[in-house]
Amino acid sequence: MSDIFEIAEAEKRIAELREIVSRADRLYHGQDAPEIADEEYDRLKRELVDLEARFPQFDSPDSPTHKVGFAPLEKFAPAPHAIPMLSLDNAFSEAEILDFDRRVRKSLETGGGVLYIAEPKTDGLAVEITYENGVMTRAATRGDGVTGEDVTRNVTTIRNIPKTLKASAGSPIPALIEVRGEIYIKKSDFARLNSEREENDLPLFANPRNAAAGSLRQLDSRITAGRPLALMAYGLGLVTGAEFSSQSEMLEVFSGWGLPVNPDILGKIEIDRVINHYAELLARRHQSDYEMDGMVVKVDDTEAQAALGATSKSPRWAIAWKFPAVQEPTTVNDILVSVGRTGALTPVAALEPVNVGGVTVSRASLHNADEVARKNVRKGDRVLIQRAGDVIPEVVKVLDPDRPGRPAPFVMPDRCPVCGSAVDRVPGESAIRCINASCPAQVKETIRHFAGKGAFDVDGLGEKLVSQLVETGLIADASGLFALSLRDLAALPRMAEKSAGNIIAALNAAKKIPLARFLFALGIRNVGEHVGKILARRFKNLENVMAAREGELTEIPEIGPVVAESITAFFSRPENAALIQRLLHLGVIVEEEAGPGAVSAAVSGKTFVLTGTLPTLKRDEAKAKIEAAGGKISGSVSKKTDYVVAGEEAGSKLDKARELNVVVIGEEELLRMIEG
Repeated sequence: MSDIFEIAEAEKRIAELREIVSRADRLYHGQDAPEIADEEYDRLKRELVDLEARFPQFDSPDSPTHKVGFAPLEKFAPAPHAIPMLSLDNAFSEAEILDFDRRVRKSLETGGGVLYIAEPKTDGLAVEITYENGVMTRAATRGDGVTGEDVTRNVTTIRNIPKTLKASAGSPIPALIEVRGEIYIKKSDFARLNSEREENDLPLFANPRNAAAGSLRQLDSRITAGRPLALMAYGLGLVTGAEFSSQSEMLEVFSGWGLPVNPDILGKIEIDRVINHYAELLARRHQSDYEMDGMVVKVDDTEAQAALGATSKSPRWAIAWKFPAVQEPTTVNDILVSVGRTGALTPVAALEPVNVGGVTVSRASLHNADEVARKNVRKGDRVLIQRAGDVIPEVVKVLDPDRPGRPAPFVMPDRCPVCGSAVDRVPGESAIRCINASCPAQVKETIRHFAGKGAFDVDGLGEKLVSQLVETGLIADASGLFALSLRDLAALPRMAEKSAGNIIAALNAAKKIPLARFLFALGIRNVGEHVGKILARRFKNLENVMAAREGELTEIPEIGPVVAESITAFFSRPENAALIQRLLHLGVIVEEEAGPGAVSAAVSGKTFVLTGTLPTLKRDEAKAKIEAAGGKISGSVSKKTDYVVAGEEAGSKLDKARELNVVVIGEEELLRMIEG
């Protein structure tokens, strides 16, 4: 009995951790808006890795523990990487670095020391820039490690990145080379950028990393050109026509070609010098004009790198030694409680504003009641605050736990602070939840989730607008979005008629939605994007999913009793069935999961590149149709491209297609080819 209970608890915790880690990955890599600290993220991810190892029946290839980064955004053309852009394992102590050194020496079967190269870890966004015969032809973000986002137009606006490499003595330009590096913003430039935005009454960027990532991911390259972005080159992907004996030699050659390289790199050093260099960099991190969040340690010799190889996620010959978080003391003015989409009550410390590593911090999450009790945080306490990973603020500890006159310990409310309803704590969970599904706070968060990325993906429907719609009574649940009129929106304060029209158009465009995304949008507990796809593949249409019994669901390898119970419980509630009926009545079309597509002779085996906006098909729809018909999608135009499918505002890919005499077609011709 205890074994069954332990397995059920493990499945529940694995599902919970996958949701938390996947959300953190999506916010950090996909939206440049992290919400949990690096240390907290690493702790949760390690817990998930351990649980998946102990309970392999719940392991899944789609678990975030098996992924690199996050899927590229649909607004950019996909850019496949010839060699995957892997992430790095992290170390947080000297002991972990010495363990890394021992593993390397054991794998290389060397009794002596190994030579390393130590590079400052720039906090920015990883990119890969392709040069053909010395001329820049493509630039891509890391994405999920296999496919990135094509950001060529934006990268060409960055001043310190050469458009053409210059040959140097003894180092001819190779026929092809993929240079990898970090796009970042200097601290001094970041301060000026935020000062200008403040003067123009624009929202300020939280930190240089977010500013750099957001600036690079602009659809309008003129915006990118106006931002002070820079590159720091550190590695390579595919290369033809050049060989490097070591990482040190490669970076020297890069510098000779005109590529910017960090001057604080030390190569061909043994592990003791690596440790000393870390201490030196840590001591002067705040004097540096760029955000440095650690040091990357790599085996210097390239043959040794090849011998060590890599896992599916990270190279075995490199590790990132992270800096400890920046810490400052301040005072807890109050402990507030926020309410999330699932009704979870989260305590938040309202702080006396304090500058932590160049950022003013006034709030820090206390996560849950157990965390508040463990740290014993109370109103009026002096606490130590850190920006773990130099981004997210958190309370480390109370500095004066024995001060006289200290108030009673903080107690979570027994009523929802927003709607006044009773709260409940599910056995085995740390979260306390508001049980009122109509709670305004839950409604707002539910609607934001419903309209967000991976769900209905409604452009222009941000947090402030959702709050306005709920608070004014225009909508009471997600279905109300599709009942909004132009007049409703235009009547809102500071809402121009053109903006209102754009939102109505976006809502109409979003009405047709694949089954998997619809299931994710509903916000069913334990049903993330991956489980949504599993359900869609298994049951094909919404009616079948709604009618599925727990026994049917648990027959699916990746769905256990906890997830199955969440699904059946959701669809058994009359209010949820009514919500779905209202959505369908308002014109939402939930597309059935298609079976394997019929292969088209005209498309099968051919390589297509998509550019511009097509008349009726979204980019992901066109991609799905091509792939279902046996075609392949590429993110860049080359001599191997068979067709470029061009829509309105087609960019440089269309020019490249004409230059290479690649056949250019429109949506209508593409559909004729697919239909045969």
